[in-house]
Amino acid sequence: MMIFSATALKNEHVLITGATGGIGYETAKVIAAMGALVTITGRNEDKLECLRKELEEVTEPGNIYVHATDITSEQARYRLVEDATNKLGFISGFVNSAGVAGNKKVADMEEEFLNKLMELNYNAAVMLSKHVYNKMIEKQRGAIVNVSSLSGLRGTFANTSYAASKFALIGFTQSFAVEAIEQGVRVNAVCPGFVNTEMGQQAIERKANRNNRTYDEQMEIVKAGLPSSRITEPIEVANTIAYLLTDAAENVVGESVKISGGSVMR
Repeated sequence: MMIFSATALKNEHVLITGATGGIGYETAKVIAAMGALVTITGRNEDKLECLRKELEEVTEPGNIYVHATDITSEQARYRLVEDATNKLGFISGFVNSAGVAGNKKVADMEEEFLNKLMELNYNAAVMLSKHVYNKMIEKQRGAIVNVSSLSGLRGTFANTSYAASKFALIGFTQSFAVEAIEQGVRVNAVCPGFVNTEMGQQAIERKANRNNRTYDEQMEIVKAGLPSSRITEPIEVANTIAYLLTDAAENVVGESVKISGGSVMR
């Protein structure tokens, strides 16, 4: 479902975190097919190598930089941005896609669990954005897209820690956007609902177990509750991210774009 020109992001360099996950993986493929230089990062080297091979089907090998790292480390974040810039040049687009799910009731939550989740889902996104943004200031241009969630817009059962991290990411997006637009940099977020990825499927599985249903039964209930009658495909999120990185979205600032089949309308 290629909807963008093969030159829509030509000569732009986009850094994508969480590229080994479903949304980040698909976003990298869409962005590369739009002519961008792409830096992909994540912790799973095997998945990164698989993604590299897929990207080489739509772009030249020299347009891809693979950098396996753990972005919860400040030193690793600094090294990532410096190495990517040295390899492919100025980073004009940044996609914060790294994140983990966390489903515990407050009564069962441990501080270590909460700290680890917030460290990746929120702290790392903020601090890595800082490194990228400081270079964007020098050029007075750039676009940043944070991958939040519908969980950042409303609370759900046993989802306190994950929802808190995604609410925080939306607050960061809105406040950061006000600062950054003065420097020619746009900051926005996307808020997917249930997505057909491993993480999305696991969320439905947990819901099924909690309600003593099979996965298929729970999936049918989820779909029946959506105006579109289906969950979202990763490429639909990737296409929205891609749009927000292009000049077509040059006056879209501080938005939280929902991709959920009509699950939340406000």
